[in-house]
Amino acid sequence: MKIAAMSNPFFDHPIMNSPYAYPVKHWELDDDGQPTQQIIETRRRAKFITPIPKPKKRKGAAKQEGFVFEDEAGLSNKEQQYDPTSIINEVRGNVDSWRSLPNPNQWQVTPETVRLLQHWRHHKFNDIRPFFCQVEAVETAIWLTEVAPQIKKHKHILDHLAAANKDANPELMRLALKLATGAGKTTVMAMILFRSTINAARRPGSKNFTRGFLICTPGLTIKDRLRVLQPNDHNSCYKDRELVPGDMLDNVKRAKIVITNYHAFKMRERIDLSKGGRALLQGRTGEEPKTLETEGQMLQRVMPALMGMKNILVIHDEAHHCYRRAGKRQYANGLSRMNRRFGLWMG
Repeated sequence: MKIAAMSNPFFDHPIMNSPYAYPVKHWELDDDGQPTQQIIETRRRAKFITPIPKPKKRKGAAKQEGFVFEDEAGLSNKEQQYDPTSIINEVRGNVDSWRSLPNPNQWQVTPETVRLLQHWRHHKFNDIRPFFCQVEAVETAIWLTEVAPQIKKHKHILDHLAAANKDANPELMRLALKLATGAGKTTVMAMILFRSTINAARRPGSKNFTRGFLICTPGLTIKDRLRVLQPNDHNSCYKDRELVPGDMLDNVKRAKIVITNYHAFKMRERIDLSKGGRALLQGRTGEEPKTLETEGQMLQRVMPALMGMKNILVIHDEAHHCYRRAGKRQYANGLSRMNRRFGLWMG
């Protein structure tokens, strides 16, 4: 006896959009994250969804409440929870409107940024062209840093981001770009590096761009994988991926890039002391000898090539693997004291 398998369109055809074009439809999910088998002819709004298996039996009509994570200050409760999706959708809508402007003179960005945007959007790539999500990620960073500051009606978005940064880590402005696994974060990093370096090289007096980059990774494997961001690496993505117009390649080579492991920021001992030697130096006063590096010495060891630069861009790859509570991020606190301008967290 043959039993025919039931058709499930959601699982049979999960991919509905081209990776190279703006998404125009999506599968609908219900309040429990279950597919309804209905297609919605719009892009899915940003929302945190955790699909769970549908229970065979459900007792009672009461709906399971979400977890509330209490913090030390007691600010998280049922009445007051942080909801980032509203600001995400607002930024996405503004970037969509800005992207649709036909005249580059309306984009309110530098001529160098205009050239790169046109290249990423319309260049006929010989090999793999950037995905839409990659271009959109860079467009969002550009809109937040070049466009929004010039438009008064968007001030509340920048104020929101500034307030969130102040609460998390004062003096260090950070933005987070979240891309799905396999979306190609390394390519996004490269595009961000290109845009900043080219602008900094062609307008050295500007404070909005830099040629100095500190890329922090959670482990040695990822650190080694990111070598392709170095202009002189034999597998560099600068030429092979055609991510930069040919006449701009020389400008890209002026970038100073330090790629290091997260653990390198841990303070190291400057003097190797035995237990007896440490006790001897401690003496009668009982004062512990100061043998650890200072923050300045640690930064000099980790990124000597960047120490003479006024502003650097910090790109923190796979940031969710290295997250530490405010006040305990050694390298972030050190950077903020050194007046670094901008940090980019990527997860």
